[in-house]
Amino acid sequence: MGDPRQAGPIDQGENVHGAYFDAATATPLHPAAREALLGALDDGWADPGKLYTQARRARLLLDAARDTFAQVLGVRPDEVTFTGSGTTAVHAAVLGGLAGRRRAGATLVRSAIEHSAVLHAGERHVRSGGAETEVPVDRLGRIDLDAWARAVSAPGVALASLISASHEVGTVQPVAAAAAACRDSGVPLHVDAAQSLGRLPVPDGWSLLTGSARKWGGPPGAGLLVVRKGTRWVSPYPADDRESGRFPGAPDLPAILAAAASLHAVHETAAQEGKRLSELVDRVRATVAATVPDVEIVGDPVDRLPHLVTFSCLYVDGEALLTALDRRGFAVSSGSACTSSTLQPSHVLAAMGVLTHGNIRLSLHRDSTAEQVDRFLAELPGIVAALRAEVGM
Repeated sequence: MGDPRQAGPIDQGENVHGAYFDAATATPLHPAAREALLGALDDGWADPGKLYTQARRARLLLDAARDTFAQVLGVRPDEVTFTGSGTTAVHAAVLGGLAGRRRAGATLVRSAIEHSAVLHAGERHVRSGGAETEVPVDRLGRIDLDAWARAVSAPGVALASLISASHEVGTVQPVAAAAAACRDSGVPLHVDAAQSLGRLPVPDGWSLLTGSARKWGGPPGAGLLVVRKGTRWVSPYPADDRESGRFPGAPDLPAILAAAASLHAVHETAAQEGKRLSELVDRVRATVAATVPDVEIVGDPVDRLPHLVTFSCLYVDGEALLTALDRRGFAVSSGSACTSSTLQPSHVLAAMGVLTHGNIRLSLHRDSTAEQVDRFLAELPGIVAALRAEVGM
């Protein structure tokens, strides 16, 4: 293997004006996270579970990070657990919540548009003899609340899981109403808040909450699991004396400190930044619909994440569109089957009953500018027209 430092540049055409529009996957590192990360490399390397000076210093930093998360989320510090990623946090929440309620039943209730981490945890639960109930969504991606209430009130339900806002189309879910239905039926609710943390407040009423630091500008390798007091939860991992026995292994303290610093920073500016990005997304929604024929803008136009928009183009291959945009310097994402390692259409778009091919997701962030968005909107119609011409449309 050659020296990666000698690798040539990736061919992205004239990428001097490159625009990264995939914050829903990973947001560029926030300056507050970078500063905290660099500082923690000097002060946060010791084991916070030991008693010598360096370890006590690390423990103070870990406690401070936990306090920061607790303040932002409005929970107790001892309810906050750090994991190795958002995915592992979801697995722990779902599998641990089901294990803790084994005597109550063996059914997991979830929406049809949950993140794959929830789906994979559910698949494992079913393989182990459990059951699953899927609640449908409408064409905007919003859960059917009547169907949700019926599902959680059925006998033998151990846990319900609901994403706070769709990671693919941005639709905000009625978490408060869903939580009320769960409370009436005595069923704990897990909320996957990966896309909304640092952007929107999460309504109360949940029992378990998870998040991923790289979604809000923290580093990869830091996930969040919150287990409210009184929630029956059993760790699905082997016993460990760290993180109150909830997650095994030594905590990545530099990553945790960076995650806490960045969450605090984005939380402070969430309203102002959300307004700015929402206006840019509105511009995308209106302009794409007006300038690109045979296009469908998907997701709720009002009750949505401020930074995310998805649209689908008829007669266009999703992978070809993504590649063409990349060559022009636009980094975007797609839920098309041809860009998925599973070779299956997006389960979110399929559940909504919208076009599952030729779709593009833009998700903006603090470094996204109006100039970048305008350049995207100016170039998109020609790119789509050229791709359609190649297939004779």
